[in-house]
Amino acid sequence: MTDRILSMIGLARKAGKLTSGETLCEDAVRKGKACLLILASDAAKNSSKNLTDSTNYYKVPLVVYGTKESLGKAIGSGQRSAVCITDPGIAQKIVSLIH
Repeated sequence: MTDRILSMIGLARKAGKLTSGETLCEDAVRKGKACLLILASDAAKNSSKNLTDSTNYYKVPLVVYGTKESLGKAIGSGQRSAVCITDPGIAQKIVSLIH
């Protein structure tokens, strides 16, 4: 995997600092555990709207990056429309790589 952002997402999963899937990510945002939400560019419109509304309300940074397939591969599972980083250091590093 040559993409550094996807590598950081995989590292977060190995460290136990990642939640994946729309429902679990939304719960992490509501409970204040989420430091960054990464949404797949090809996520369903309804999923995108629900997660965007939640992150706006709870003031959690949101980035749109990759596809459902690439996010799933990065964490070693099937397709994922969203992943949530729960570690502030990893979240900050991913944001710095994106910008």
